[in-house]
Amino acid sequence: MRTYGDGCPAAHALDLVGERWSLLIVRELLLGPKRFTDLRAGLHGASANVLSQRLRELESYGVISKRRLPPPAASKVYELTEWGRELEGLIVMLLRWGARSAAIPLDAPMGADALILSMRSLFHPVAARGFDAAFELWVGDRPFIAEIIDAQLILAPGRPEHPHAVIRTDAETLKRLTLGGRSLDVSLHAGRVTVQGDQAMAERFLGLFRLPEPSPASAGATPGPA
Repeated sequence: MRTYGDGCPAAHALDLVGERWSLLIVRELLLGPKRFTDLRAGLHGASANVLSQRLRELESYGVISKRRLPPPAASKVYELTEWGRELEGLIVMLLRWGARSAAIPLDAPMGADALILSMRSLFHPVAARGFDAAFELWVGDRPFIAEIIDAQLILAPGRPEHPHAVIRTDAETLKRLTLGGRSLDVSLHAGRVTVQGDQAMAERFLGLFRLPEPSPASAGATPGPA
């Protein structure tokens, strides 16, 4: 284990989860357990060897655990421990902080879990006042419950009982519709999204997520590949 050799708890935390890909593995597991192949699909650019190494490290540190699902699945999955789940607040703060960068690479790939967590973080409750609604949101082949009650957002895996609309699309299109501000009509005509039910309510829902104004200090931030 590499260490900063510093007695500060923050330095020790970085000893545990500061390696490349470690916090993104945590991000990928916040919405539930995943198989190795699912983790690789959500972590664009992570090699199988590096991902395996990070998983072993995080398991040895008590951040994640692995278990085998019962038959007929019988697959091995990774999941966060109770202690590991305490990192959710840190991930949310990083999402909000990074969203204020003028150099955020919106054209880069983003997995479904990262997008759902970003939507949670960038939801605008003021714009949702007086708008109580439920939606069944499909990102690829994965369904999510999207409910707004008293200007509060519930966005999690699953399917609501009585949605006002069912929205089906892919992660890239959903990113454009929410964080990118793309018109729903444009994506509908392009065949990139379908809406069953109240289209006007679906359009208002998609407009409740937006990037904040960039920090002026971030204007020159252009990180390159590591």
